[in-house]
Amino acid sequence: QVQVTESGGGLVQAGGSLRLSCSASGLTFGFYTMGWFRQAPGKEREGVSCISPSGQNTYYADSVKGRFTISRDNAKNTLYLQMDSLKPEDTAMYYCAADRTARSIGGVCGVASPQNYWGQGTQVTVSS
Repeated sequence: QVQVTESGGGLVQAGGSLRLSCSASGLTFGFYTMGWFRQAPGKEREGVSCISPSGQNTYYADSVKGRFTISRDNAKNTLYLQMDSLKPEDTAMYYCAADRTARSIGGVCGVASPQNYWGQGTQVTVSS
């Protein structure tokens, strides 16, 4: 059974940093494009950043470019999101996903597909 579990969320002041982690089990982690998505109250789930199976290729939403860094450790079956210079508009529930659609990493981040394996999310709150 596939399990995806996020951690590392919390409350931080604007300008601060957080590092999210996502551990996955029950799948061959290194075969999957992985992504971070977020959903704020009343809004649709949106792709934040995605990374290819090898880690060589990455994608970032325009809103987080230059502030967030995605990485993965395939030996540890773990995905990371380093978030710096956080803004109040980054406040959301952050979800990790393992792609099952076989799209490009831009395509994976473009659609929060229900086909993906999803975690339960970790809350990030940025105060002004």
